[in-house]
Amino acid sequence: MKKFLFCAVLILSIAIMTGCNKEPKPDDRFSEYIELWNEQQFEKMYEYLTTKAKTNISKEDFVKRYKKIYSDLQISDLTIKKAKVKEETEKKDENVQLSFSAKMNSIGGKIQFQHHANLIKEERNEEENWYIDWNTTLIFPELEDGDKIGLSTTPARRGNILDKNGTGLAINGTAYEIGVVPKEMEGQEEQVISQLAELLDIPAEKIKNALHASWVKPEHFVPIKKISKDDEELKEKLFQIPAVLKRDVSAREYPLGEAAAHLIGYVGPITAEELEKRKDKGYQANDIIGKRGLEQVFDEKLKGVSGAKIYIKKTDGSEVLIAQKEVQNGEDVALTIDAGLQVKTYKELVGEAGTSVAIHPETGETLALVSSPSFNPNALTLGATSNQWKALQEDNLSPLLTRFKNTYIPGSVVKPMVAAIALEAGTTDWEKTINISGRSWQKNGSWGKYSVTRVTDPGGPVNLDKALLYSDNIYFAQAALGMGKEKFIAGLEKFSFEEKMEYSYPLETSTYGKMESEVALADSGYGQAQIEMNVVHLAATYTPFVNSGNMIKPILLASEEKGQVWKEKLISAENVQKMNAALKKVVEDPSGTAYFGKLEGFSFVGKTGTAEYKEKQGENGKENGWFVAYNDHLLITLMIEDVENRGGSKIAVQKVRNILR
Repeated sequence: MKKFLFCAVLILSIAIMTGCNKEPKPDDRFSEYIELWNEQQFEKMYEYLTTKAKTNISKEDFVKRYKKIYSDLQISDLTIKKAKVKEETEKKDENVQLSFSAKMNSIGGKIQFQHHANLIKEERNEEENWYIDWNTTLIFPELEDGDKIGLSTTPARRGNILDKNGTGLAINGTAYEIGVVPKEMEGQEEQVISQLAELLDIPAEKIKNALHASWVKPEHFVPIKKISKDDEELKEKLFQIPAVLKRDVSAREYPLGEAAAHLIGYVGPITAEELEKRKDKGYQANDIIGKRGLEQVFDEKLKGVSGAKIYIKKTDGSEVLIAQKEVQNGEDVALTIDAGLQVKTYKELVGEAGTSVAIHPETGETLALVSSPSFNPNALTLGATSNQWKALQEDNLSPLLTRFKNTYIPGSVVKPMVAAIALEAGTTDWEKTINISGRSWQKNGSWGKYSVTRVTDPGGPVNLDKALLYSDNIYFAQAALGMGKEKFIAGLEKFSFEEKMEYSYPLETSTYGKMESEVALADSGYGQAQIEMNVVHLAATYTPFVNSGNMIKPILLASEEKGQVWKEKLISAENVQKMNAALKKVVEDPSGTAYFGKLEGFSFVGKTGTAEYKEKQGENGKENGWFVAYNDHLLITLMIEDVENRGGSKIAVQKVRNILR
């Protein structure tokens, strides 16, 4: 037992002596400091500084300096590595020099260097340890006491968005910055501020705050708000106020204004949330980015990369370059859009809620893409007031809604596509007739009180040609039932339903729903039930009638290949010929639903449609009017909302007629 106790005491004594004799090593100590450095734990790093270093810089200044430099220079991916320690550094010196390497990314590009740090052994609280003899060269080797870090940036020029002819749709132009000169206001300050606040639709307090800024002198121009240089009425009123002046400033301009606002979008200052999402893509806190439309879709391509130079400004006036990144201007984006047609189409939609697309049916080029009502992108990019935003958000017609992006019930404008599906499925032909008297029909009593209704009772047998002429819902309901759910859905999928469109502007996917009942299947045959389509896809479903049965892919960028076949042989050449002849009658036969839109000397064919939105049969509901018109070189699809009791699809026909005329 005594022997055991003796051994235990001996082991414990050795352990204590070993622990007491384990002196801190400079290498281990520096490793701890580097770990904190990589994590940018500047407060903790300060505790590793020598007493002398602490007398030269306070903890507050130490932390503040590192944070400011790393923030201003946008330091990221910081990697500090300690060099391998040679054996001689392990000797019991009081002063040891250890080497390290540093790599980091910055606003000016990559920065890397090799340097060394001096570690000094000091006793604190009766314990010895190693401390870093810190100086400014540990931030950057060239940064000596008294030197300053300089940063200069060169903003990248944002790329333009152009139409097919090079006309600017989004360009780098100018705006007017409205401001006042304080000394010119003497004796009428309150009156000037009040008038300015009312005209610019901003709080008077905001103007007063600007005028009372610390830098303001009586003779200074004090900027208040930017306005569009094209707002002639506002300019005239502003310049009648004493002391109000303007100066030109760089600004993004949208020459087509409201006509292309939904398509092109606008730009504005990046928000903290947007910056957080893009922090790994080179975005900076003072960037201007796309907020909507193609400005947003192609923002990374348009914005370019700003140039930056980081340097050390020495006490003798010389400069030492640390990093430099050359400016890369943004790329232009050229579209297939025709600015003239875009404006003409929008003017036809002004005052209505609706949407329209015009494409070249052989090439797939999108020539116009319009949503109405719209907004003024020039006002929003310069900074809309709270009242302007409120007016847009509370408008019953929803001017901020991009209608060409959404899907809608298409109604009868799908009937040519349904006919093509039935013809190719072999479940109908051009001679097959139905003979239904009256304007309503149901398959059998299992449908309850529900029946399919049609606008016109032709008073005799109806074949496909007449069904298209009169837009006969009963014929197409029976056509869908004759195909059956599986064949009908297969046909819709051949026409790219439930398929995400590869289109430069993100669009909602066209869908056909579940078709869980015979009624739903029948209603789907004439574009009701759960059938929903975006306007661009709907236009594309008419391209097989111009391209020998092939559906052409719509494109929006001028750089894209023209005439791409999206889906092949959706309808035979013989049926294409007969379809065009039938749809020509829709426009040129006095009995046709689009005869109202006939133009002398200009040949085109088309199809009307009225889509109904109501909870149950027999009640009045919302109606949208559609018209699709085309020839070999132009295909226009147009939809107007809320046409009930206003003439239905005739409104859409009239507007397309005006565009074509």
